[in-house]
Amino acid sequence: MGLLALASATLALAVSPPAVKYHDPHFGVILTTPKQQALYYWTVEKRAGGKIRCIGACARLWPPLHPRGPVPKHVAGIKGTFGTIRRPDGRRQVTFNGLGIYTYVHEGPRQVLCNNVNGWFVVRLR
Repeated sequence: MGLLALASATLALAVSPPAVKYHDPHFGVILTTPKQQALYYWTVEKRAGGKIRCIGACARLWPPLHPRGPVPKHVAGIKGTFGTIRRPDGRRQVTFNGLGIYTYVHEGPRQVLCNNVNGWFVVRLR
């Protein structure tokens, strides 16, 4: 029993978080990729109960955050729940509080250019 608990704890430590907190000077604490690229959700998907609607040209402009391995349900210091959803193309996408999260193709690290543009909002943390 002790070895099983130790193995589980070691595995939990090896899982990389899909996102991190970043303090943006304008938007406050937001969710970003580990490389500090802002993450967004789309209100169209929020109204659709979390169903993925951003496909094709939309997904080329707003790339979905795909997991690079197991996605922990909780990340230390971030209030909210992570998970994954299967996209229409079969790939998995990271979710935060039940919504798919995306980057914006024309942004670099530490940039937030498209908050409140066509229903896209940067993920703010409280």
